[in-house]
Amino acid sequence: MSNELEAFIEYISVIRALSKKSIEAYKSDLLALEHGLNRPLVKLDSSTLFGFLGVYKNKRTLNRKLSSVNAFFDFCYKNQFSDEKTKLKFSKIAKLLPKFLSYKEIQTSLDLIDRNSWIGARDYALILFLYATGARISECLALKRDDIDGDWLHIRETKGDKERMVPVAKVAISAVELYMQARESKNEYIWCNYKGEKLSRISAYKITQKHLGVSPHVLRHSYATSLISGGADLRIVQELLGHASLLTTQIYTHIQKENLKETVEVCHPMAKIDF
Repeated sequence: MSNELEAFIEYISVIRALSKKSIEAYKSDLLALEHGLNRPLVKLDSSTLFGFLGVYKNKRTLNRKLSSVNAFFDFCYKNQFSDEKTKLKFSKIAKLLPKFLSYKEIQTSLDLIDRNSWIGARDYALILFLYATGARISECLALKRDDIDGDWLHIRETKGDKERMVPVAKVAISAVELYMQARESKNEYIWCNYKGEKLSRISAYKITQKHLGVSPHVLRHSYATSLISGGADLRIVQELLGHASLLTTQIYTHIQKENLKETVEVCHPMAKIDF
């Protein structure tokens, strides 16, 4: 590892205090470049880097690696390790609308869950809870008993260390309480597997796939979509989701446009005139 890269890793670890996963991602991306090209990264030019990264046909993977490179070069320029401010252009990706389920679709699937066993009660409560809070699955699985205070959820272990408070529908709180009463485990974590241990991401994925045919993250999209469709302000949704930037939340603006169009078509007299 070059001295510049070592300094960058120390910077994102100590000064920026990024998560372990983020640090490992940066380190993996940048080390692969240095080892693959057998030269210190700070001495590589744009054409050489693009030539090496050209093997990545998936544009999202390529852009993630370009993001790592740009962050490193920005650090080098600001700390005078480099005289040039290099910034590589990202590959254009067509915007995909987030997949989501309607409340009716979710409720129909919930009604089919057998809640006579504590496992069934857990599955029901988990799906309802994810839809009611919009929490990331990692945030949900990290929750402990005292993180729910009345009708409020305190999300502590978050992406980017951005703690937040989220109101929770009473029906979801009731479902969690019934599940907790039914299970035998005294584990401090709310969501547990059949052994009484903390539920894993893979197990949570299997639960939502089994009952809904989607990943847990689709319930987060469904939560946001329901709020926007109901007229919620985009900045409020940003705060509830824990997005650092409003730009991230703006993927849901297509819903606002659809609502506006539907309102005009229903309410404006000229919209009903057929030429």
